[in-house]
Amino acid sequence: QVQFTDSGGGLVQAGGSLRLSCAASRRASSRFAMAWFRQAPGKEREFVATFAFWNGGRAYYGDSVKGRFTISADSAANTVSLQMSGLKPEDTALYSCAAGTNLILSSLRTWQQYNYWGQGTQVTVSS
Repeated sequence: QVQFTDSGGGLVQAGGSLRLSCAASRRASSRFAMAWFRQAPGKEREFVATFAFWNGGRAYYGDSVKGRFTISADSAANTVSLQMSGLKPEDTALYSCAAGTNLILSSLRTWQQYNYWGQGTQVTVSS
């Protein structure tokens, strides 16, 4: 079992920045990734970003946040952070940290492939 401690989130004006952090209690396997997904009321869960810890580590982003958000990782601490800049009202959502094991690259953007989930943190962007 993997448990999370997540922090960050809050209320910010459009164009502002926020930073989310998530620490996992352990790394479950060699093909391990930690990701952020978000869900706004009435909408489906959306992939934001993930960090795949194997093969030297690499970040992947959803199209709606590419160029504005940056995910970084501390491999030794099993921690990922999401720096969000240029925030827009449409970024308003509940952001959830997730971890997946035995993943393959083609499934990294699919929320159903992640085994463990944090409670989530609310991000609200005012216009």
